Amino acid sequence: MKKKDIINLIKYHYDHDELQFRETANIVAKDFDNTGDHQLAEYVLSLMSSTNTFVPQEYTFESHFFKSIRTDDTTALPLPNIIAQDIRGIINAVNHHMGINKFLFEGAPGTGKTESAKQVARLLSRNLYMVDFNTLIDSEMGKTSKNIAAVFNEIDRMPAPDSVVILFDEIDAIAMDRVNNNDIREMGRATSSILKALDSLNENVVLIATTNLFSKFDRAFIRRFDSIINFDRYEREDLVDIASAMLNKYLKQFKSSKRDIKLFQKIIECMDPIPNPGELDNLIKVSLAFSDPNDSFDYLRRLYRTTQNQIGDPDLNVLQKQGFTIRQIETLTGISKSQVSRELRGKTNE
Repeated sequence: MKKKDIINLIKYHYDHDELQFRETANIVAKDFDNTGDHQLAEYVLSLMSSTNTFVPQEYTFESHFFKSIRTDDTTALPLPNIIAQDIRGIINAVNHHMGINKFLFEGAPGTGKTESAKQVARLLSRNLYMVDFNTLIDSEMGKTSKNIAAVFNEIDRMPAPDSVVILFDEIDAIAMDRVNNNDIREMGRATSSILKALDSLNENVVLIATTNLFSKFDRAFIRRFDSIINFDRYEREDLVDIASAMLNKYLKQFKSSKRDIKLFQKIIECMDPIPNPGELDNLIKVSLAFSDPNDSFDYLRRLYRTTQNQIGDPDLNVLQKQGFTIRQIETLTGISKSQVSRELRGKTNE
């Protein structure tokens, strides 16, 4: 083992450069193996594979524009494969240290943009700080530009820029096409301020911005980002799978509720259109929260009524036309299968 490897290990540790730290540790393990110390080599490799080398320290910003966001309780998002591949691409790009560090997440509300930013921070073992751009806008002339300058000045002064992800949430307030703003001059100055700041942003900082109104964005602003990820790429099959994953997650908290995934998926499939994940999550959560703890399938009945905008009991004939089986209709109505069959046959005969 060379002395320079020990020095590099210490250096990379204090620089929070996990990629170089791991590469050097692997070199050390290889040297041990080459000299016959196989057990020590295996021990070093096992340490590297079973632990996170760095736990980034929280940084306290001076201004009130920054909010620390927890990522340790973030679970893997059930994203469509095409979007998940882009998220993995971001992780690869940052780890390759090629200066690709500014990303724009665009898409309708509830498509998972903010949650994906949390995932990026967690997978990179970085702390996440959010800036709500609505708080930067000030009615006082020139104050908005000063607020933007203050935000970027704090980012530039950070002692460990490679330990953070900065999230500019709902950046629409600043980045809208300047000709569409009421105060063109003031918002033009604000946009120009952020354009210049983005151009000189430290490459070690990972910056993610989110927007619901990408089509109205200032084109000059869009060009400042290295990559734009479109979150409006959910197929109906994706949304059904995502809803199922959400249900499985929540059912762990509701031990009295039983799982009927086929019936649940059929209820979701009856929605047209199927809403985005954010709305789906709320529908499922509320149905479970309002359900009778003594009725294992009450949440499914509530979910069906809510998604079909029904107040009373569902109509048997409608349920049959929607493709529900006799057993599923029994679960949704509380009417026995034999009675359901008789009533449906009677209506058919009529």
